[in-house]
Amino acid sequence: MKKAKKQVFSAVKAVKSNARDRVGTPPPERVLPDPKQKRTANPKHKETLAALISKTGEEA
Repeated sequence: MKKAKKQVFSAVKAVKSNARDRVGTPPPERVLPDPKQKRTANPKHKETLAALISKTGEEA
């Protein structure tokens, strides 16, 4: 049976642990949306009236 390794004191870990006890755990990270995907979802220019009329005519 192996002997347990002695834990070395770390001030950083102690401070983080104390902060977690007082404030709580930090929220999980949020992924920022990709600007290229955002651009394709919202086109830069609106469709022209002629394009809209031709689309509605094809569907009917």
